Amino acid sequence: MSLGWKWFIEYQTPHSAHMHGIKKIIHSKDTRFQKIDIVDSYEYGRMLLLDGKVQSTVRDEFIYHESLVHPVMIAHPNPKDVLIIGGGEGGTLREVLKHPQVRSVTMVDIDADVIESSRKYMPELSCGAFSNARTDVIVADGRRFVESCAGKFDLIIMDVTDPLEGGPGQLLYTKEFYESALAKLRAGGMLVTQATSTYYSIHCFATLFRTIKKVFGRAGGYHVWVPAYDSSWGFVYGTKGRDPRGLGAGNVDQEIKRRGIPLKYYRGEAHSALFALPKDVVLQLGEPGNVATDSKPTFMPI
Repeated sequence: MSLGWKWFIEYQTPHSAHMHGIKKIIHSKDTRFQKIDIVDSYEYGRMLLLDGKVQSTVRDEFIYHESLVHPVMIAHPNPKDVLIIGGGEGGTLREVLKHPQVRSVTMVDIDADVIESSRKYMPELSCGAFSNARTDVIVADGRRFVESCAGKFDLIIMDVTDPLEGGPGQLLYTKEFYESALAKLRAGGMLVTQATSTYYSIHCFATLFRTIKKVFGRAGGYHVWVPAYDSSWGFVYGTKGRDPRGLGAGNVDQEIKRRGIPLKYYRGEAHSALFALPKDVVLQLGEPGNVATDSKPTFMPI
């Protein structure tokens, strides 16, 4: 990360970057796991940065969080118990709790400092979700939790940091982890993960698709443009039940209305657009290639 007097520069590759004009540094801390920066920007308002990567901004975070959460939540007929891995700023938790069927949400994040910093400096991201009676926040390694927990879940939502070499999330994107997660899902359950840029790291997106398809048998990918990321951002899911891709716009709108979910971005037509991947991405998903394993993970360029 380059954070100077006026500009924060986020590199997507060694040769490409997005510049953000910065008004003020609000909070900066090196934790056991990563570097946290919370800044006020001119374009996106307050921003959360982890290891030099934009995680959430108050202006456009709803695009990412609603797109991550609601396609699988709407596809599942009765999502009662949900596990979130990561999501320390609370946006994913906030969106899951909008579904009235949900009786419990277990959120596991490795870094307590991200949770506390977000609650203190960016409370509009969680909107009180951490204090909801249905919420159980656990500070722990997400992979170890999945491997050791006795409970079962209807949905597992992976909102972890990007697969960066040496980063805290690199082993949460592997075949071995997805096999453990699959075993913790009830019949009809689904897993969805953020899956990096479909442009700057298309190889990573395609590898995650192949990996999850290898484990689940049925998998899919979708994407959404996130302005603060300066990219179309990918998501990959594996399902033991319904396929979110098969939901029509009318069915999505009907279910949103039935559940009474307040939304800013996601709706029936937006759902259909999420799954309209461009031809070059579809072709890459269909090509043979490696899956990500513990011994050979996949990484973003930078």
